[in-house]
Parts: sequence; C-alpha cells; structure tokens
Amino acid sequence: MAANTMCTVKGLGQQLSSGARISLPGSQAFTNANIRWSTAEHPDFAVVVTPATAQDVAAAVNYANACNYPFLAVNRGHGTAISLNNVHHGININIRNLTSVTFAPDGNSITAGGGVFADQVIRNLAARGKVAATGACACVGGLGTGLGGGFGRVQGFYGLVADNFLEMTVVTADGSIVTANNQQNSDLFWALRGAGHNFGIVTSFSTKIYPLIPNWYAALYIFTRDQLDPVFQLLNRYNANGAQAKELLTYTLIILNRAISPDPVIIVSLQYAGPEADALKYAQSFVDLHPVVVNNQTVPYSELADAVGTGLNSPACIEGGSSKATFPVGALSFNLTTIHQIYDMYTELVTRYPDFSESVVQFESESMLQVRQIRDEDTAYAHRGDNILFSLLTQYTSPTANDAIGPQYGRRFRSIVLAGDGLGRRLNAYVNYAYGDETVEQIYGYEDSRLQRLLALKRQYDPLGKFDFFNPIIPINRNRRGRWGGRWEHLAE
Repeated sequence: MAANTMCTVKGLGQQLSSGARISLPGSQAFTNANIRWSTAEHPDFAVVVTPATAQDVAAAVNYANACNYPFLAVNRGHGTAISLNNVHHGININIRNLTSVTFAPDGNSITAGGGVFADQVIRNLAARGKVAATGACACVGGLGTGLGGGFGRVQGFYGLVADNFLEMTVVTADGSIVTANNQQNSDLFWALRGAGHNFGIVTSFSTKIYPLIPNWYAALYIFTRDQLDPVFQLLNRYNANGAQAKELLTYTLIILNRAISPDPVIIVSLQYAGPEADALKYAQSFVDLHPVVVNNQTVPYSELADAVGTGLNSPACIEGGSSKATFPVGALSFNLTTIHQIYDMYTELVTRYPDFSESVVQFESESMLQVRQIRDEDTAYAHRGDNILFSLLTQYTSPTANDAIGPQYGRRFRSIVLAGDGLGRRLNAYVNYAYGDETVEQIYGYEDSRLQRLLALKRQYDPLGKFDFFNPIIPINRNRRGRWGGRWEHLAE
C-alpha cells in the first residue's frame, strides 16, 4: 500500500464497520473472493473489501479515490468482458454479503441487497408463492443482469429484469450514497436500467414481485445434424417474430457430445409455465421429429434451473477451470442458411482446435411481447427490437496458445448471423454477454439522442471513469475519448 498513513490496511479498516472484512493476498478469503467463472478475465486486485453495509461500500470508494486505487464491485464473477482486465492493483469491493431480502407490506415488491443471486431470490420468493424477474442461470446476480437489461424465464409475463426495478440505492463515483427511482435522480435511474455498470455500485434494489406459477414443464430433445432444418423451422414458427407465447421459452444449443454422435448435436430445452397438458401443443411437435434423446418432467419453479442444467452445480455456473468468452448477436429470425453456416463453422472450430471442444452455440428465444410494452426511450436498454439472442460461447483450457482463436471465430460468427438476418442489419450486442471489442453503439444503441444522454450522465456522475471496467460507455484511455471513431468519438470530445 502507499506510504500515506491513511493509505494502509489499517487506515482502510478504520473507515469500515465492525461487520466488514479486509482480505489480503495469500489468504484463502482473498483467493476465494477472486475466483471467477472464466479464467480469461482476471482483474488484478491488491486487496478485497467485503462490506456489511452501504456505508462500507461508500467508505471503500472514498478510500480508493483518496489513495488513487481503481476499484471494482464484484458479486458472482460471471462477467466475461475483456475490459475487466484493465483493473490493475485495485480494490475488489466484494458485495456477496449484501443478501438481505425484505417484503413490502403490500406483498407486491421486495427490497434486496445488491449481492443476492438468482437462486436466493427464486427460492426465497417461491416459499411465499411469489416470483420476480431474474436471470435464467441460478448463479448469476439478482441485480447485475438487470443493470444490462436482463433476459429471463418470466419475461413473457413481466418483461426484462430492468423493467421491474422500482428503486435503487447507489454509491456513486465520489462516494455519495443516493436513491434513484422515477422521482429521485430519475436520470440516473434511467441509465442504471441497461447501462448500469457504468454509473455506480448498487447496494440494494427494490423490484416488483408477482404470484408464482408453481409448476413448469421442462423437456429436453437432442437431434442430429440431419434434423437441423425441421428443428429450426419449428423454432421459427414458435418464435413468431418475437410474438412467442408468453408461457414458452426455448434454449437451443449446438454442442459436441460424442457419446451421442461424432458430429455436433442440437439440444432443444423447452420450458413452459404451466402443466404438461398445455405444454404438449408445443412439445409434441418436437417429439414428432423423432429426436435421438427425449427427457421431460414437471417441476416446481424453484427447481427448474437444476432440472434444465442451469443450476448452481451445472457447467453454466461452476467457477474456474477454463477461459470463456461470449460473442452475442441480437437476431430477428432463424435463417436456415445461416444456421447451416454456423453449424459448419462450429464443427470446424471444435475439430481443428480440440481444446475448444466445450464451446457452445446458444440460441435464446423468449417472448418479447411484454418487453416491447416498455418504450425504447424509457430505459437505457437499447435492443427491444430483437427477437432472438444468438451467442457463441468459446471455452478452452490453454490460454497462451488459444487466446486469439476465440475472437477470430467470434467475429466470423457475428458476420454470418448479420449477413443472414437482413440487408443492412447492424450488430446489436447484449451488454451482459458482450466480448468487449464491439463499438459503443453496438452495445448501447445507435440513436444519437440515447448516446448523447448517456454521455451527459456519465460526465455528471462519473467524470473520471471510475466505473469503466465493464463494457464502458467511454472506453478506457487517458484522454477519455472514444477509441472506435465515428459518431461516438465526435460525441465524446
């Protein structure tokens, strides 16, 4: 630490509550706090602060500012943006202990700590017959997904995670603790819902809750390459240009599973909010295609993530072990020519580079009807016009040899999708999955008015770029100018 008496571990500890904890390199607590889902992103920390209160978070930010340390709020460590690697000798403000959940007297909302994760929220609410909008993986933060928009299983009913936020308590770049809602600091509240990683550390949030649909039908079908066309024709039919039934969602993967086939297989996970009898009007059509594997069950909503392979102990959640990167593309439909090109590209990747054999192509199809009930201008989330989210997730275990290969295929993947999705189609990159080589417009929207508003708010709330480590609005460099050129560089002058 620095020579200044204040800028010592002791000086930091004097500013924190008795419930807070400081962890230093060499301790197990420090190691545990810095384990991430992907080993490719490794922000460099000198110390970990585990706050017990919002005041502790503010104290850590004030300390970092006074002693000239970068800082990053960390919860579940699931993000894969390469900009995370720009943290050097920083402070990990680890908010995992901020996990309180309190119910409003009217039973229509909760207030939760910024460190809660999806499984905690889902199980806590299910015990009371309630549900909130969360991400689909049990391990992701209950808050962080919403800061970037937030797709999830109940979005057909209730919209994005961000659309359900009522209020947030935020520690801003200067260490202030502010309340943001539609009445107080409404401009900040707008920005937090879609570009929130750029504006502060949310220590607690209030969100709407709803009556629980207790039982869900979950089916898994595995198809071989020769069934590619009928499978994606059916998915197109059900997606219906974003007008998919609110009860229905499908997660489809192209994945290598040599126990089933020497070639990559297609896995369709169909999930339906309701009984099997109602779900069969969709599920039976997949059965009629004669998949090589069929599994189905009806489970309580609180057990759904485990049932479909996104639970806490699933590969989607287990921390460490491999380098990962995601390359998202918002799409309008499943173009069959495009799907074949993606399949062939993926086959080439896992065949030519065996270390990438755990990589996956994912297609997320949920109803967008409720999402589009919110106007584009009402939140900072920019991509309500997309119908399906395509992603390439690259995974490998030998980073030195393979760091350049994933981005190479990621760029090819994006080019293939855009070429088949319509003349002049531009890249929309979902911020929570964005790799980090995308332009600001591709992540945060192309409208000048939106970008101008975000830039003005960034200058107001974070003029020195303290929150520039996760897909920043103004990319990190010394003169705070855009590095991608074009309109945004002009706006950022």
